[in-house]
Amino acid sequence: MCELLSFTFTPNLFDMRLLKVQDCFFIGILLLGINQISTAQNGRVNIQQNEIIPELNVLNTEMTKAGKFGERYKIQLYYGDNNTASEIIKTFRSKYDSWPSAIIYETPNYKVWIGNFRNRLEADRALLKMKSDYPAAFIPKPQKG
Repeated sequence: MCELLSFTFTPNLFDMRLLKVQDCFFIGILLLGINQISTAQNGRVNIQQNEIIPELNVLNTEMTKAGKFGERYKIQLYYGDNNTASEIIKTFRSKYDSWPSAIIYETPNYKVWIGNFRNRLEADRALLKMKSDYPAAFIPKPQKG
């Protein structure tokens, strides 16, 4: 007679838990090694710049303060012929000497522009002061310089 042996495998819970602990231990060692490799790098940055860059930064700051860059608000008093523009700017300069004034030529007419204001609020305050003498004065949309 031939007997068949039947074998049943029942895993031991302690052995499975031990394998999981060993796996976690090896994975932890692996991650620690990768972390050490990635953080062990020391870097040094060497910046080489042209000698003129600090001078250009100073010039840029001065020009920004002087109103050469960015949006600046101006008040337009007049738009028309050159003779009338010259008369208006003379009377303006005699009454108000606190704001810069200029005559700008835009084909075929001349504009009388007043001020170089950093924001709309400053321009509005100045416009209120001169509106009684120049009722047609207004603030045009600022141009980027």
